[in-house]
Amino acid sequence: MTKKTAFWIFLLGTLSSAVLFLAATWDTHRQVETLSNVDKLSEQVVAGKRTFEKYNCNDCHTILGFGGYYAPDLTKVVQRIGADGIRYRVKSPELAFANSWRKMPNLNVSDAEIEDLIAFFTWVGEINNNDWPPQDSKKRLSRGEQAMVATVGVSPGAAVFQTKGCMNCHALNGTGGTFGPALDTIGRELSAAEIRTYVRDPKSVDPKSMMPAQTGLSDRELEEVAKFLSNRK
Repeated sequence: MTKKTAFWIFLLGTLSSAVLFLAATWDTHRQVETLSNVDKLSEQVVAGKRTFEKYNCNDCHTILGFGGYYAPDLTKVVQRIGADGIRYRVKSPELAFANSWRKMPNLNVSDAEIEDLIAFFTWVGEINNNDWPPQDSKKRLSRGEQAMVATVGVSPGAAVFQTKGCMNCHALNGTGGTFGPALDTIGRELSAAEIRTYVRDPKSVDPKSMMPAQTGLSDRELEEVAKFLSNRK
């Protein structure tokens, strides 16, 4: 290869890459208002963002790919734990994380500020960010279930439990979250039918429950995970 040929390859490669980058940047900016639901950007959402910054939540949490990695990602936190779960964790972290190795300080956030945070997190969770973060992806179930069902001894219900976010709050065999109770022996207390009812609408069974209704589960997924948990004795 001659120096002249190498020069033209470099020049054309650089120019084409620059054009592609600028075109992608322009296209992204063109869609910002639609992708980020600007029409839902209320004063309460803005107040929630200011509260988020006021208490330096990003020191420990990541949101939209920015922040610390000590605590859970908050991009889809409302979809994952619900508004009541957020209220409880922020208001009483010493209770919510009493059994967790990962602690959160009580920042004495006011009730009004907590509601602003929930509005902010709700808005963020509805941004079209190409299914990010992956741990909250709606596509995880089908991929995870296929992989786990292909493994000897793993049931579809176990796949739902492990890939649909249940382990963010609940543990099995010592693995999982500590916010909710461990479910190793849940089958001794509840039948499959009772588990189905509780998972679909926790507050209909226990009005004080902090668990969000799992409306994202299909009927088949709910049936499989209830069957799986009812056998945990």
